[in-house]
Amino acid sequence: MYKVGIIGDKDSILGFKAVGLQVFPAGSAPEAEKLLERLAEENYAVIYITEQIAKDIAPAVENYNNRRFPAIIPIPGNQGSLGLGMQNVKKAVERAVGADILFRDE
Repeated sequence: MYKVGIIGDKDSILGFKAVGLQVFPAGSAPEAEKLLERLAEENYAVIYITEQIAKDIAPAVENYNNRRFPAIIPIPGNQGSLGLGMQNVKKAVERAVGADILFRDE
C-alpha cells in the first residue's frame, strides 16, 4: 500500500499530522535529502516537501521528476511561498503541450 508523507521544518509540517500524513521534520538539507531517499524506498507515493527545503536539495528532488513514484510536491512553508510549485506546474504544462499556455506575457 502506498503512503503519503511530508518533509520540512517542524513548524511548517506539524499540522499535517492531524490530517493523517506522516510528518518528517528535517533540520538541515543533508537530513532532508536522506529522508527523501528513505521515503522513496519505502513506497511513499506522494511526498510533500516545503519549498524552502526543496530549494536546498533541488538536485535530489530532480532525480525523481521523471519517475512514476514518488510524486514530489513542493508546498509553501510557514515563511511563505517561493513560487517553486507554480514553476513546476508551468514546466509540466510546457512538457505536455509543447508551449507555455499558462503564463504568456501579453
